[in-house]
Amino acid sequence: MTEQAEVGGRGWVSRLWQRLLAPRDIAALAVFRIAFGLMVAVSAVRFLAYGWVNEFFVRPTFHFTYWGFAWVPALTAPWIHAVFVALAVLGLCVALGLFYRVAIVLLFVTFSYVQLVDVTTYLNHYYLVSLLAGLLCFIPAHRAFSVDAWRKPSLRRDWLPAWCTYLLRFQVGVVYVFAGLAKLTSDWLLHAQPLQIWLSARTGLPVVGPFLDHPWVAYGAAWAGFLFDTTIVAFLLVRRLRPFAYVVVLGFHAATLALFPIGMFPVIMVTAALVFFDASWPRWLGERVRALLRRPSRRQEPRAAPALAPPGWKARLALGAAVAYGILQLFLPLRTHLYGGNVLWHEQGMRFSWRVMAREKNASVTFVVRSRTTGREWHVPPRQYLTPLQEREMSVQPDLILQLAQRIARDFEAEGKGPVEVHADARASLNGRPAAIFVDPEVDLASERDGLAPKHWIRPAPQSPPAHLRSALASRAPGER
Repeated sequence: MTEQAEVGGRGWVSRLWQRLLAPRDIAALAVFRIAFGLMVAVSAVRFLAYGWVNEFFVRPTFHFTYWGFAWVPALTAPWIHAVFVALAVLGLCVALGLFYRVAIVLLFVTFSYVQLVDVTTYLNHYYLVSLLAGLLCFIPAHRAFSVDAWRKPSLRRDWLPAWCTYLLRFQVGVVYVFAGLAKLTSDWLLHAQPLQIWLSARTGLPVVGPFLDHPWVAYGAAWAGFLFDTTIVAFLLVRRLRPFAYVVVLGFHAATLALFPIGMFPVIMVTAALVFFDASWPRWLGERVRALLRRPSRRQEPRAAPALAPPGWKARLALGAAVAYGILQLFLPLRTHLYGGNVLWHEQGMRFSWRVMAREKNASVTFVVRSRTTGREWHVPPRQYLTPLQEREMSVQPDLILQLAQRIARDFEAEGKGPVEVHADARASLNGRPAAIFVDPEVDLASERDGLAPKHWIRPAPQSPPAHLRSALASRAPGER
């Protein structure tokens, strides 16, 4: 019995390796590389052309940092502009497959740096771009359809191991599934909030605008969004259903782009969903186009797939690293349950958890500085330190409120007015509810420490259901955090 179990165990492991290392046509991943690089280049050019580099990185005099990354410097002009120019060039290099190995690593480092400069610029879809760039560092997607393969024919390969595709599919699947699970709330499904707020702010759109103020539209959109996010990966994995599912992906994200100003997110997700298609789909599509144009076929069958080699220590180490990465990507969205309460309110575990379009939150904060020796008080509005975007983001995120409070304390003490206490008069409204006290006003934030531990000074979330109200203008583009 033991010997049979041993043989069965070895057979299971052998089948796993065969599946992971099975050769697959490189064409699909090469096209994904091209689309990904172009997408990054276009995004960098948009930031430069629209003046967002100045708005988000040059204009602020104070930058919010991620816990553990306070050491990341904020470059000044013109260096930060040079970073975005470099991103555009690196994106083109990745798309062309020119010096790909160096270009993709530099793109990952540079793009991730931009995300770390200021927490208030965090966007779910740019976090996804960083992750995909990081994964592409380990995927030789430049061995076909690239300048590198043209310059160095010995580099060319028609096949890549199947794990390259599986890893990218896993990452994209995590985004969709957790975005769907984030909508499994009474606010979203039973009250259609915050969609009622967002849609009622878009009634000026041509044709569809007059319908967006009807509650049934918001309820239909809420359930459609929930069902789409939670099921689309399963449909994309079924070969016969995949073309129809991708049409739904295109339609869903086109509608999202038309209704809500959420930047590159729809483009990124439409591009990312390409990893679910068969490995040879670009060759098949090319032949179809040639047939329609009545041109002779130029299809070349990929060269014979290499024989599977027994996995060595490097392959086993890589599998262990991939498993660890997968566990981390599952843990990050789930970690908020360790804090309890409503994550949309207390925000602990909100970032990196794919809660896309999950809440509409508005808040106001004033800092009250009190001298420990004289008892004198000063009221400090955040606008003395922040840009409007930073103030809007800071006011709804407790760890950022803490960071600014401690900066204010340092400034007062540097001016000789210390030691001081810093308290926050903060009130927030979640999904249309009446504003409630957000931060305990009795807590001296200057003496608190940031970290991963639960923040006891965040007041409990209101338990009342959201009001069925409409807003003339939502405070920000939905779902961007």
